[in-house]
Amino acid sequence: MVQHISSKEIKPEIMESQEEKLRRSLLIFAAAFMTFAVMFWLAIYWAMGVHFSSNVPLVYQAVSVTSLIHYVKTRNFVVFRFVQLSLFLFTPFIMQWSMGSSVTSSGVTLWALLAPIGALVVSSWRESVPWFFAYMVLTVLSGAFDYILGSGGSAGIPMDTIGLFFALNFAAMSSILYFLVRHFVIETEKIKVQLDQQHELLAEEQKRSERVLFNVLPSNIAERLKSNEGLIADGYADVTVMFADLVNFTQLTEQMSPEQMVSLLNTVFSGFDEISERHGLEKIKTIGDAYMAVGGLSRERQDYAADMACMALEMIAFVETHPQLAKRNLGVHIGIAIGPVVAGVIGTKRFIYDLWGDTVNIASRLTDDAKSGHILTDKRTFNRLKHDFLFEPPTVLNIKGKGEMPAYRLIGKVDALGISGKNNVYQLPAQGGAPAQA
Repeated sequence: MVQHISSKEIKPEIMESQEEKLRRSLLIFAAAFMTFAVMFWLAIYWAMGVHFSSNVPLVYQAVSVTSLIHYVKTRNFVVFRFVQLSLFLFTPFIMQWSMGSSVTSSGVTLWALLAPIGALVVSSWRESVPWFFAYMVLTVLSGAFDYILGSGGSAGIPMDTIGLFFALNFAAMSSILYFLVRHFVIETEKIKVQLDQQHELLAEEQKRSERVLFNVLPSNIAERLKSNEGLIADGYADVTVMFADLVNFTQLTEQMSPEQMVSLLNTVFSGFDEISERHGLEKIKTIGDAYMAVGGLSRERQDYAADMACMALEMIAFVETHPQLAKRNLGVHIGIAIGPVVAGVIGTKRFIYDLWGDTVNIASRLTDDAKSGHILTDKRTFNRLKHDFLFEPPTVLNIKGKGEMPAYRLIGKVDALGISGKNNVYQLPAQGGAPAQA
């Protein structure tokens, strides 16, 4: 019913996109570096007066550039990757065989190590295994050819040149591997930072959505929705239901702009929300200028009937004493009933947690019959609170669908509990404090 997006659901998509970009950039970087290195390697040999066929380097460059152009046009990374890794692997061995041996080629086959390393970085460890196996097979074969053919001499190439190129090949290969891995690590760190930022944004967004959910629904119901429990429907044998309806509000709306009307309702209901939260009661909903609350759903507070009575008294005092509300002659009348209800969440869009049953209907009917500034309760509520609160003698009301039934007007707390008698003005308590008598 309510779907929550977790970081596990979006993180792989972000990672996949970033990793693909990183792999492509790494392979293009390696291909460009190898193309330049082959040209530079060939130029040094020729500059030192060592001449041999340049067909292999030229063919390498032609194939490498062609594959790069093909990739730019088709964006087929799989083909581009296979061609480049094949060039990395086979070209060094072909160059060594064309020059004679591993000694005369100054260990040029070391460059072939870029194939399995590159596959590991730009593909995956599983796909790098065949490339590494091929590299080891070609290395062993080259060593066997050198041994069998006995072609370990210099083939006319001076030993100082061979030594120099051994150093150059090792230095160049070490450099490209270092910078390749370094670039990979740097980009991976950037991806990690981006993912951390995305995770923080997601966590904050989830907190905001949860705050909205917990503001709309009781906390225990919100938790059940988060866990995707499905249909939520519960029966409660004993809860306290309250309806509060504003008096003179309809007449006031004819004199106010829409902004003023909404602002006035927001002032009233925000005050009611604070009172409800202070007493540990659950606001269920507002319907026009009516406010509905319930106590006893969570059973965290055992004396929820008394909490509801205190809330009702504070609500009347709030409306009567608030400067903006008092000057508009706004009033409120309240009905309270105790009994069983059925509660549940209905709808899939703009869903609502609601209550049903006779107890809800009785509370609503009592509200209709209460005068401005009065609180009417049913007999169950009276019996539950008569020792701690003051009531007027009962009056008989004709409740639609129920017939005649007694109703009791709640006046206030008895003097022994800190007061609010029939002729006293009930004052709002300080935040977190106890009620006081005027």
